[in-house]
Amino acid sequence: MLFLLFFPTGSRAMLPLLVLMLCVNTVLSAMTTDPTLDQHWELWKNRYSKTYNKTEEGWRRMVWEKNLKKIELHNLEHSMGKHSFTLGMNHFGDLTNEEFRQMMNGYKPRAEKKVKGSWFMKPNFLNVPSSVDWRESGYVTPVKYQGGCGSCWAFSATGAMEGQLYRMTGRLVSLSEQNLVDCSRPEGNEGCSGGWMDRAFQYVLDNGGLDSESSYPYMGVDMPCRYDPSYSVISLAGYADVVSGSEVSLMEAVGSVGPVSVAIDAGHTSFQFYQSGIYSEPDCSSLDLDHGVLVVGYGTAQSLLSDANYWIVKNSWGSSWGDNGYIYMSKDNDNNCGIATAASYPLI
Repeated sequence: MLFLLFFPTGSRAMLPLLVLMLCVNTVLSAMTTDPTLDQHWELWKNRYSKTYNKTEEGWRRMVWEKNLKKIELHNLEHSMGKHSFTLGMNHFGDLTNEEFRQMMNGYKPRAEKKVKGSWFMKPNFLNVPSSVDWRESGYVTPVKYQGGCGSCWAFSATGAMEGQLYRMTGRLVSLSEQNLVDCSRPEGNEGCSGGWMDRAFQYVLDNGGLDSESSYPYMGVDMPCRYDPSYSVISLAGYADVVSGSEVSLMEAVGSVGPVSVAIDAGHTSFQFYQSGIYSEPDCSSLDLDHGVLVVGYGTAQSLLSDANYWIVKNSWGSSWGDNGYIYMSKDNDNNCGIATAASYPLI
């Protein structure tokens, strides 16, 4: 759309309006979308049940197209051997990276060492297996979805507790993230605004239990605490932290104990749209962590060129994200994305 304004010679009174119209024209010109993607856009909206008002849809369409171009470029570079993983369009496609990080990444930086916490001690004569996948042994519940609540810390914590409960009893019981979101503020967590896995373990320790998922279902919003001890299925004796920054110690803990809670730097567009392969992000930080996840194993992928070690990581963004809800993160790669910086697990 072009605005043509005519002024008398020497007139200055209308110059501000001219500048305004030129700015509007620039914005409107930038808001054009690619008509060849119309069908693709409609299919994507239908798949993820996306609805917008007329004003919002134009903006979301532009964000989606920009993300799609980034994905296509990355995958082209992957086909040329420049990346070890692929990206794919998912339900975060209409979010800018800033919006995505604010909505989904709720891990808070680790607080000071707690009195009741302990340190992981490598068992005597431990022979760490070269590969482990605790999913195959029944330790891991199906992938869950945190929704728009910054409760990743709660899902990471329940995943670690579910694994330890199975290890001790042989029963795999889905535990309540909502119980943690609603009730662990006295321990320092902030519900949907974020939290710590250690603080979640501390709550269960202080509280004397945690309800099951079926008795205290996930709502994805902050609500009043409704813990009922009659539905509690687990109690803790404490929790242990893994030596910070040591992937060897993390491997020993995962290999001997079971799934371990970890915090990572997940704030990059490459993580937002991860789809398959071994994730290695050169821009990742090993200190600025923003997302809680669960390491459920590790292994080595063989290729024609080399062998690549990886961590098997369970996320809480639903099974339509990543590799059926999982991401395979680079292992023994200088603590890439901080995966070994803040690892811990509960003690039963």
